[in-house]
Amino acid sequence: MTAFDDGKDEGALRTIGEVSEALGIRPHVLRYWEAQFPLLKPLKRSGGRRYYRAADVELVQTIDRLVNREGYTLKGAEAVLRAAAKSPLDRRQEDRRVGDRRADADQAAAPGVRLVVAEGPDIAELVAGLKAVRAKLAAALGT
Repeated sequence: MTAFDDGKDEGALRTIGEVSEALGIRPHVLRYWEAQFPLLKPLKRSGGRRYYRAADVELVQTIDRLVNREGYTLKGAEAVLRAAAKSPLDRRQEDRRVGDRRADADQAAAPGVRLVVAEGPDIAELVAGLKAVRAKLAAALGT
């Protein structure tokens, strides 16, 4: 987190001008990033004045690092931020959906052969399952 030299508490709301000056990012760039990054949503009060929370300032710093130092495109930086914002539960559910699609594809490619691996499988069971699949394939190929 950037240290602000304005006498406010660390978690205080900051105006776009204060954030711009502290981080060295022009206000029009901050407004553009708000349009490009849906995760960046500072508070807007009467008259459209923007107030950045501490989390918004950290997000701006991350965007600046990704785009200006690490060379990401805006879309690439957004993808990184979205991936980081997903909860572990969302990631597990997504992994399961991908695994289900792979299992469906495997089933279509090799009808009648299905290898099911439970969570925390015993190695001996895995090996036995793989040997059974190998035997079925060998029988199908006639070798």
